[in-house]
Amino acid sequence: MKIAYNVEAYIPSGEPVYRIRLTNESGAFVEVTNWGARWITSMVPDANGRLANVLAGYDCIEEYLSDSYYMGAIVGRFANRIANARFTIHGETFHLEANDGHHTNHGGFSGFHNKLWEWQEIDGGVRFELTSPDGEGGYPGTIRVKVDYLWSEDNELSIRYYGQTDRPTYLNMTNHAYFNLTGRREKITSHYLTIPSEWILDTNSKFIPNGKKVSVLGTPFDFTHRKQIGKDLYAAHQQLAWNKGYNHCYVLKEASSPDLLTAASLCETESHRRLTVKTDLPGVLLYTAGYYARPDTAVCLETQYFPDTPSHPHFPSCLLSPGEVYDHLTVYRFDNL
Repeated sequence: MKIAYNVEAYIPSGEPVYRIRLTNESGAFVEVTNWGARWITSMVPDANGRLANVLAGYDCIEEYLSDSYYMGAIVGRFANRIANARFTIHGETFHLEANDGHHTNHGGFSGFHNKLWEWQEIDGGVRFELTSPDGEGGYPGTIRVKVDYLWSEDNELSIRYYGQTDRPTYLNMTNHAYFNLTGRREKITSHYLTIPSEWILDTNSKFIPNGKKVSVLGTPFDFTHRKQIGKDLYAAHQQLAWNKGYNHCYVLKEASSPDLLTAASLCETESHRRLTVKTDLPGVLLYTAGYYARPDTAVCLETQYFPDTPSHPHFPSCLLSPGEVYDHLTVYRFDNL
C-alpha cells in the first residue's frame, strides 16, 4: 500500500486542504481529503482492467469547499433529518440548526462536512479526527470522532466510525459518496441494484419518517431481486414524486448489533463493474440524486441509523452516553461480474 499526499487548497484561515491517495499493488486507488473527511475518488478497473473514477465529484479540491451536495463527505453529527430540528434527552429539549425548512438535515449548518479534520497515516490507510464542542449545531456534549479509511489489495474500502462523548447525545454518521460505475457523467438508470430488504420507512412529503415501515414487495421500491434502477424510477408513485426519485431508508435490522450484513449490490453491465456494500448499521438510504445538479447521474447508498431516530423510541437507538464508544463499520468492495 502506497500513501501519497499534497496540499491543493487552503481554507480562509490559511490551513491546508490535502488530497491523499491510497494505492494498492494493482494500481487501483482511492483519494480522500481532510475537508469534510471526504472520499473523493475511486479509480477501479472494469472487466478489461481499465481504470475509471466511479465517484461523482469535482475536478478541483477547491470546489469541495463550497459544495452543497455533501459529495463524498462524512456526515454528522446526525445523518439525514430530525423533525422540527429538536429532540429530548432525559427530559431536556435541545433545539438544533434548522437548515431544511423547519427541520435539520445532515448535522445542520455546523455539520462535519464543513469541517477541516486532523489526519494521520495508519496501517493500510488514513485516520481523520475531529472534536465537536458542546452546543455546536445545538447538540449537547463535546464529542470526539474518528474515521478510518482502509484500502485493501482486493479493492475493498473499509470505513470505520468511532465516537465518544462527555454528555448524552445522539450520533449517527455516514459517508455520502455518489456512485456511477460507468465512470462517466451519465444517468444511472441502466445500473442494476439489489437491496436485500423487504421494508422501507414510510415518510411524509418532507422526507420525515412517521414511525411506520411499509413493505416494498410488488412496489417500485422492491429491489429484493436485481433490477435496473430506471425500471421504476419514473413510475407514477407519490413517494417518488415527493423525492424526485428514490430517497428512502431500507430496514436492514431492527435492533443494533455488530453483525455485518449486505446492504446493497450495484452493478453495471457495460463495464462489468460491481460494488457490494456491507455494514453493521441498521439501515441504508437509497438516494438517486434527484436534487443534485445533474439528477439521476449517480446513486448514494448511505449506511446509517434511521432518519429521525430521536423522535421514535422503537427505532434502533443511536443515543451515545459517556463511557460508551460509537463503533461502526461499512465496507465497499469493488470487483467485476
